[in-house]
Amino acid sequence: QVQLVESGGGLVQAGGSLRFSCAASGSIFSIYHMGWFRQAPGKEREFVAAITWSGGSTNYADSVKGRFTISRDNAKNTVYLQMNSLKPEDTAVYYCAASKLPYTIRGLTDTTHYDYWGQGTQVTVSS
Repeated sequence: QVQLVESGGGLVQAGGSLRFSCAASGSIFSIYHMGWFRQAPGKEREFVAAITWSGGSTNYADSVKGRFTISRDNAKNTVYLQMNSLKPEDTAVYYCAASKLPYTIRGLTDTTHYDYWGQGTQVTVSS
């Protein structure tokens, strides 16, 4: 079992930046692949970014590539999402998630491949 707690959401103007943190507890964090997803009102939850357990591979949705960066610090049991050049369409509730199975980095785009989820944190980007 692992518990995930996100922090860092808020209100920001378009073009601004935010940094999310997701702190894990309850299990060995370093064995999990990690991902970030988001869900806007009336829409399905969608993939944003993923990182393998070692941090050696990352993957991004096309909509955030070049603007968002996922990273992790296994010593701190924390995964981060740095979001730059934010757009109003980035407005959503953002969730971090942990996957305990050895999926490929491409497999980590699938919500069903994750075993644990955080409670979510709201980001609102104003135009």
